[in-house]
Formats: sequence, C-alpha cells, structure tokens
Amino acid sequence: MKTAYLRHIKSSDQGTFGVFSCPDVGFSCFSLELPWRDNKPRISRIPNGEYIVSIRNSPKYGKIYHVTSVEGRSYILIHWGNYGGDKSKGYKTHTEGCILLGKSMGIIGNQRAILNSRITINVFMQLMNNETFKLIIS
Repeated sequence: MKTAYLRHIKSSDQGTFGVFSCPDVGFSCFSLELPWRDNKPRISRIPNGEYIVSIRNSPKYGKIYHVTSVEGRSYILIHWGNYGGDKSKGYKTHTEGCILLGKSMGIIGNQRAILNSRITINVFMQLMNNETFKLIIS
C-alpha cells in the first residue's frame, strides 16, 4: 500500500497550511485545512494521525479520495478549493473539515490561499490510479 504524508507548517485563523507528498508516485504539493478547533465537525481540521484513504463518489466532486476512520468525523475528502479560513472570524473557506491540495501558496484578495487546486487534484488522482493508500498527518 502506498503512503502519503501531510506535514503541517503554519496555522492561523486563515487555515492550516502544509506540505502533502506521496513519494511512492513522486508527488508533492501544498495542502490547506481549517484551523485546529478541537476536531469539531465542520469547523476544525482532523487530528494528526494515520488514516486509510480510499476512493468515494461525491455528488459535488465526483470520484475523489475519502479519509476514513476519523474519530468523531465523517465524509472527510481530499478535494480542490482555495480557502480554509475560520468563517466565524470572517474568513472564506472552501472546506468543512476536508483537505485541499494546491500547487502553490499565495493570497487571493486579502486572504492566504492555495492556488492551482483543480490541476493539482487532477494530477494526484491520475498518479494514484484510484488505489487505496495510507495517510500520515503530523
């Protein structure tokens, strides 16, 4: 089974930025999740740990990866989007606890974001070939 890694590098009310990689297929990019809010559904990133990730059909995203066995949470996907901010603090978000992937980090308007997300997800999906993998988050 392939293994992917997500290492958090910076967290604020504008989101938790990280580096996501899967050395088995030569893939690396940036990630964005919500800030840590005690693993509360829809407002927090998921806890550090090891998870199994498998393909799921989403009504919104189509065939996409699903992070399984997250304690107290469900339907955590790896999908495209630019923002991961805390809505209660006035920031935009494209996630309710999922993991966003992008080619680079930047600013859109006045908010930190990840960029080129759809392209990055498409490349990742093609390289992973719908195979289940282990994700280690730290």
